[in-house]
Amino acid sequence: MIHDRLTRDLFAEICRIPFIDPHSHIDPRRPVSRSLDDILGYHYYTELAHSAGMDQAPLAADADPKERVRSILAHLDRIDNTSQYSWFLEIARTFLGFKGDRVTEKDADALWDAGQRVFRQPDWEHKVLHASNLEKIFLTNDFDDPLEGFDKSRYVPCLRTDDVVFHLDNPQVRERVRRATGIEPLDAQTLDNVLGRFFERFTKNGAKACAISLPPSFAPRPVDRGDFSRALAEFQTEEAGAAAGYLVSHGVFWALAEHCRRFRLPFDLMIGVNRAVYPGGVHQGRDLFDQRTSLIQYAELFNAFPEVTFCVSVLSSGQNQELVSYCWIFPNVITSGHWWYSNVPAYITQDCRARLQAAPKTKQLGYYSDAYKLEFVLPKYNMYRRVLAQILADDFVRPGVYTETQAVDLARMLLRDNARRIFGV
Repeated sequence: MIHDRLTRDLFAEICRIPFIDPHSHIDPRRPVSRSLDDILGYHYYTELAHSAGMDQAPLAADADPKERVRSILAHLDRIDNTSQYSWFLEIARTFLGFKGDRVTEKDADALWDAGQRVFRQPDWEHKVLHASNLEKIFLTNDFDDPLEGFDKSRYVPCLRTDDVVFHLDNPQVRERVRRATGIEPLDAQTLDNVLGRFFERFTKNGAKACAISLPPSFAPRPVDRGDFSRALAEFQTEEAGAAAGYLVSHGVFWALAEHCRRFRLPFDLMIGVNRAVYPGGVHQGRDLFDQRTSLIQYAELFNAFPEVTFCVSVLSSGQNQELVSYCWIFPNVITSGHWWYSNVPAYITQDCRARLQAAPKTKQLGYYSDAYKLEFVLPKYNMYRRVLAQILADDFVRPGVYTETQAVDLARMLLRDNARRIFGV
């Protein structure tokens, strides 16, 4: 709730800005929810409920969706202090007609029935887009995604490259590469040809970025082409070891940066996720950040490719100062969003404030939803917009640095104009 008039007015004006969401996991062929299970099945709720004591049995694939929803709702009273709960409450109020102050297990049937009614409206996607004021949203597309059957003027393709960098040792991934390109990546040259096919197809279909999620230990560096070819050849046998995997992942990554330069695509780097820290966790609730990560690991990359724009997300708020400093110094480093474990108001406030105080305003992508369904875009962006309105009021308008109009112009830059320029949309 916003209490002072200035912040409330700024928030209202910011909400009128059509925005571009530069990172999501939306399926453009099924962008909106079909039941309340699509909402509460989001990993934030399953992992929080599990952490607070819920058994994993209701999360099984063959479990009844309505009962899964009921089980999660039964644990909401344990997480109603969280930002994630506030997202769900805003969805329930905005889209499902909920009038109460708190959602409990007693509301399960009414909310389920409302979802069945509302989500099946033939124009539901349009209504959600309109309510959110969303202009464009970027996707996360595997290299073999067909890129067909959706509106690319609204849903912007983005080439996600984790599999080809880190999993080429998997015969299934290599087979997917072969089917997608007609080429077997046997050496450095054929790998270049594979990546060329990827980039040609994606850019012809309107892709505006390449993206990857990177582990804490990864430190990009160029690899000798002979060593790279020999390591790729090892992948055709059952004797490939860790050394080959290291050379291939670094060789492919460096080649991706070269193709981003060639095709003039920004490279989104999502840095610091340590996978499967909690193997017993729920689906998508097993990964955490790792404080050992430093952007000094990427300095050679940033220096080697001054023509490539690197849109960088860091997983921990504690690394934000380092990211701000790199954006401050490197012309090709952009701050991008507030990712995952940093995506709560306490961290957004300090991180956004630091960015606005220290880094060029033209080099900041204010926020992205990381959403799997469109219904989450509104509450997540409203969370960010409230924080941004408060920062603009306290740090810019009240001290006389900006007028209210100039403050709104800055918000427009963070939410729309920078994305349009950086990605060329």
